[in-house]
Amino acid sequence: MAGLEDEGIGPTHLTQEEVRRVCEFLYRRTGMVFADSRRYYIDRRVAERIAVTQSGSFRSYFAILRSDANHEIEHLVNAFTVNETYFNREEHQLRCMTSDLLGNIVRVKDRTEAIRIWSIPCSTGEEPYSIAMWLMEHWSEVDSYNIEIVASDIDTRALQVGAEGIYSERALMRLSKDVIGRYFEALPGSRYQIHPGLIDSVQFTHANLIDSLDMARYRSFDIIFCRNVLIYFDDSSRRIAAENLYDCLRPGGYICLGHSESMSRISSLFRVCSFSEAIIYQRPEADHGAK
Repeated sequence: MAGLEDEGIGPTHLTQEEVRRVCEFLYRRTGMVFADSRRYYIDRRVAERIAVTQSGSFRSYFAILRSDANHEIEHLVNAFTVNETYFNREEHQLRCMTSDLLGNIVRVKDRTEAIRIWSIPCSTGEEPYSIAMWLMEHWSEVDSYNIEIVASDIDTRALQVGAEGIYSERALMRLSKDVIGRYFEALPGSRYQIHPGLIDSVQFTHANLIDSLDMARYRSFDIIFCRNVLIYFDDSSRRIAAENLYDCLRPGGYICLGHSESMSRISSLFRVCSFSEAIIYQRPEADHGAK
């Protein structure tokens, strides 16, 4: 869930009050704030859903939405997320993972314990697959540990794309030809299929960052990659997301945010760790659950 898509300006069909009701509905369920400047984007997406559901009017559509008939909430949330990403995005954090974070993690782990890494939001899967490839390419101890990679997003369509593992040539622009040759199979139409073994190494699941009950299913992660989503939340939603992510980390675990995001401005729960490659946030090791 990388944010909102920039679209061309189309005709407006919704009233200001109808736009407000949609934005409020989505905010309560996703934490995302939709600015007035996105009015035409909002209008277009809702108009598409009105057409698909054959509801005929906003009033009828909103009744369908509120009752969640045919999983319409899921469809609307999917319509309002965009997944523009690529492999090895923010590579400095991947370097930090293998040069610093994993060394600290394995020092306090038994080799029988799994190393758990979470990509949330994972979008269409480029990030979790990048993590898996980077580990195999750059961490000499990768075969000595059981590594679990979980990939979660609120967008169910994006999760389906990730599970299929088929990508455009553009998504691979940061990968070398050697890496592409080792982990992808070329398909017609300048598309590439991730090798089945790599697909099997990632578990795709649905998760909502601001839903504390939903997030309670996820615990004891050593590293969380949560990049470029908190900038679309307001202060209240950011705090809720930060507390949920904190609970999902084991004591001593790390969280990586996007380059324009700062956990220090959101929550005092985390410790700031400055490594040579990146600034990372940590759940204090001495903390065993008290906030």
